[in-house]
Formats: sequence, structure tokens, C-alpha cells
Amino acid sequence: MELIRRFVREEEGQGLVEYALILGLIAIVAIAALTTAGNKISKGLTTVSNSISN
Repeated sequence: MELIRRFVREEEGQGLVEYALILGLIAIVAIAALTTAGNKISKGLTTVSNSISN
């Protein structure tokens, strides 16, 4: 029971969890942005390639 009380009172664990959540959110946003940009770049290069071929 003392372990649970000590865990609730300590703030270091809370700060670590907050940093982990922020890092996870940044990773999700970065992956979404890179995926979107990659698709747009791929379509643009395909258009250029088709124009050159014709």
C-alpha cells in the first residue's frame, strides 16, 4: 500500500509520462505530414514523367 501512496505523490513519473505523450503526438503529426507530402511529390513527379514521355 505504501508503494501506491509513494507513486501517487511523486511528480517525476508524471513529468516523464507528459514528455512521452508529447513525443508520441509529435511523431504522429510528423508521420502524417510526411505521408501527405510524399503522395503529393509522387503525383507531381509522375505528371512530369508523363509529360516528358509524350
